Parts: sequence; C-alpha cells; structure tokens
Amino acid sequence: MRLLALVTDAWGGRGGIAKVNRDFLAAFAEHPAVDEVVVLPRVIVEAPGPTPPGVDYRTEAAGGAAAFLRAFGAVLARGGYDGVVGGHLNLTPLAAVAAMRARAPWFFIVHGVDGWGPEHWPQSYGAGREAAVRWAVQRADAFVSVSDLTRQRFSQWMGVPAERGVVIPNSVDVSAFGVGPKRTDLLERYGLGGKTVVMTLARLSAAEQYKGIDETLEALPALVPEFPDLAYLVCGSGDDRERLEAKARALGLGDRVVFAGYVAEDEKADHYRLADAFSMPGRGEGFGIVYLEALACGVPVVASSADASREAVLNGEIGTIVDPDDPASVVDGLRTALRQPAGVPDRLDHFSAARFADRWRSVVDRVFLPA
Repeated sequence: MRLLALVTDAWGGRGGIAKVNRDFLAAFAEHPAVDEVVVLPRVIVEAPGPTPPGVDYRTEAAGGAAAFLRAFGAVLARGGYDGVVGGHLNLTPLAAVAAMRARAPWFFIVHGVDGWGPEHWPQSYGAGREAAVRWAVQRADAFVSVSDLTRQRFSQWMGVPAERGVVIPNSVDVSAFGVGPKRTDLLERYGLGGKTVVMTLARLSAAEQYKGIDETLEALPALVPEFPDLAYLVCGSGDDRERLEAKARALGLGDRVVFAGYVAEDEKADHYRLADAFSMPGRGEGFGIVYLEALACGVPVVASSADASREAVLNGEIGTIVDPDDPASVVDGLRTALRQPAGVPDRLDHFSAARFADRWRSVVDRVFLPA
C-alpha cells in the first residue's frame, strides 16, 4: 500500500506540529501493510537529516507555494496511491483533490487552535479559505484530533460528526529526556545559579498571546516573599518578546526574568532541567507537547483549565491545573508546583512513543484497511 501525506513540515521543521508529523509518518512506514509513504512538506527550515525507511520525503516541495504545487502535480500524475493524509486544515482542499483523483480514502489532522474556528486564523486567510476547507472536510472519511477538546470544538464549527474523529494525543520519548542535574554552564549563561526557577517554553508570537506567559509574569510578585530567589526563564523567540520584556520591567521583575531566545532541540532537555516548575496556563493550546517534555524531565507542571493542556496532565493526575482568568488560582498553582519534588510521574507512560505509534497504526487499519 502506498500513502500520500501533505504536511506543513516534518524533518527539517521546528516545533510541536513538525514533531507530531515526524512521529506519525514513521509509525505509518512501520505498518506491515504499508510499502511507501510519499510526503510533501510545505516548509523546511533546517537540514532534514535522514528519514525512516519507507518514507519518500520530497524536499523539493518546500521551495514555496509554486514549488509545492509543482510537486503536488507530479505526485498526482504518477498516481497509484491507496490513501491520502491531509496533515493540516490548510492542506485539506489539496488532500481531498488527491483522494478524489486516486479514488482513495483519506483523513486529515486537526492540531489545535486552528480547528476551533476562523477567529483563530490569520486575517489574511479570508472567507474563501474557510469555504474551501469546509468543502474538503465534509468529504473526508475521518479526522484525527490531538485532544478531545479540539475534536469537539472542530465538530461544532464545521458540522462534522464528532464520532468521525479519533483522538490521538501527542507523545514524548522519555528516553530523550529524564531527570538530571542542572547544567552549570547554562546556570552561568542565564545567571540562575542558586535560583528557584519557573520556566516556560513557547513561541513568543504577538498573534498567540494565549500561552500563559502574561499570567505567569503577573503571578510572580505574589510569590517572591515565599521564594525570595525566584526567577523566570522564558524560552522561545518571536515578535512578542519586546512587549513581554517591557511588561516584566513594569512589574518590577526586570532582574528576575530571563529571555533565553530560541532553544535548539538538542538543548531542550537541559533547559527543562533548569526549572523547578514549568508554567504555561494559557487559553489556546490544542494539546501541548512541552508539558509532556517537562514532565519527562521530572519538572512539576502548571497547565490550564481553559484549553486542552488539562488533557496533557490527565485532568490533574500528573500536573496542576489552574484557571488563567483567576490570578489567585495561578499563584496557588505555581506555589503547589514549586513545592513538589522532582520526579517523572508513572502515568506519563499514557503518552509514550510506543502507544502513540500503535494509535496511529490503528488509524491506518480503520481508514485504509477497513474490515
């Protein structure tokens, strides 16, 4: 069986969606019924490195819109696909066309806030984009959502039956993380030696001011009397950094907040290990791999009741849930996390890489190999 997958990015991409794509594509390639997975990535930002056996990664597709369409035309002309995957809502119209051309079943993936409604889309998209997506998703055989919250919100918005959706939460490879000492050179780099550290890792995007960084900043002054050596490490880059830096100064936290900028994948675990608590009590997470990564490093986590991050901490079983609209709740949650001992929770295995791969292979069985 040959599959065609249209994705935003995967190998050579950054962030949570790229990781999910790499992981599910690798799982597909390992399915005993799958001979080849042809992948068209929309974007590649760094060297992609090797891909798993059975994955034909068409890097030429990542040269801009025209290059992607040329690559898409080439795979359509070749044909012979037994199933199609639309790796993002934006790619569903093309995925639908490919499936119709191949007379093959197909499904698409809803990653998060983009599936909650057009109000979460860039203004440049316009009504035409929504109409095209609506046309496509009504024709899909199934969809996969990273959380039940996202599945329900997408269903309500698009009028697609929720039972057509399969929830597959993000995963974490615990072997790539783990509890460990705080790296001395990083403590020196950020001036965090002897500090009690709260950490967030997220895009600092002006269009995504829902990550919970503002709420964490606003909670810190109330915690300083109890934790006089308190510091806040904000990892990530983006066009909202200047505003956040100004806010930290306005709150009198200028000497307690460190903006680390972009953190490379091979340094993420060591940055998590600098933290005594990980905080991201936002309003727009469709799931959030970073919560799992922090937990895999033994760092207590503060998540939110207002988005799907509560599912990432199993509704409070493996993390603290706070109400981002209640400042006292955020303060209390941070206090709880900072007082917790480090340690990887046993229930984190619910999000193991092995379970993730099994869940995705079951989608192949359900959609492409129906009984």
